[in-house]
Amino acid sequence: MNITKGFYDIQVNGYAGIDFNQNDLSAEDFKFACKRLKEDGVEGILATIITADFIDMKTRLANIARYQKEDPLIQDIVQGIHIEGPFVNNELGYRGAHPEKMIFDANPDQMLELLEAANGLTKIVTLAPEKDKGMQTTRMLTDIGINVSAGHCNPSLAQLKDAIDAGLSMFTHFGNGIPNMLSRHDNILQKVFSLKEHLWICYIADGIHIPFYVLKNYLELTGFDHSIITTDCMAGASAPPGRYKISHIELEVGTDGVVREPGKENLAGSSATMKKCYDNLCLQMGISDADAQKLTIENPAKIFQ
Repeated sequence: MNITKGFYDIQVNGYAGIDFNQNDLSAEDFKFACKRLKEDGVEGILATIITADFIDMKTRLANIARYQKEDPLIQDIVQGIHIEGPFVNNELGYRGAHPEKMIFDANPDQMLELLEAANGLTKIVTLAPEKDKGMQTTRMLTDIGINVSAGHCNPSLAQLKDAIDAGLSMFTHFGNGIPNMLSRHDNILQKVFSLKEHLWICYIADGIHIPFYVLKNYLELTGFDHSIITTDCMAGASAPPGRYKISHIELEVGTDGVVREPGKENLAGSSATMKKCYDNLCLQMGISDADAQKLTIENPAKIFQ
């Protein structure tokens, strides 16, 4: 395998034992995580802040923005921020590990507060189109050059089309953030497939969030030119199995690499690295080096521009 460039990961919640979604994240810990990312072959990431108390979200965004400005290594690795929530679907199955009581409908004014805290670093905002009245927030974000991604959502086909018309250009960790049981035809997967030419569709290639044979089917449908591989990793990535946190949520990483809230079945982020995802594409799915690099380097790099 001849990897000529470093990986780009659009969704990193934490790394090497460090959770980015803590109010007391220190510059030293953040730099340590960035150092490990670089050692693991990562060229750049979007540090990801998920749904939490609104004030806490602003604090976490501001901390990351400040550390990124002050430290050259952090600046080199953290090339932007991905805000995932709080404007997602609060129904069980769709919300995933996002705390129900901290989820609410999209609001342009509150979105601007989050963007201000992130100090110009925001590259992606994940929201639920059906929770964005009149697609006002989607349109506002698009107008100022921020990528809007659908995720943890269940819009109607008409709502998804309206969101795309307003500027929606991505879908976050496709195949996840959905209930186990769906309608045979009228479901978010089929709706996205029907509009795939308008979207970057992002997948977690750890073999856990999506079985490899399913991911292969998905990639054949969406095509390599419209697909991005991410980790959606949390603090347990590039770290031993054990207990970790994302925000206030206690998580357990098993010896099999699966990340769950103790006692629950739903997945809560991954412990994968980009190198592991790349290897999975090549070794488990038979994808060529060139196409694997397109999915893990070339395509995601376009989101960083």
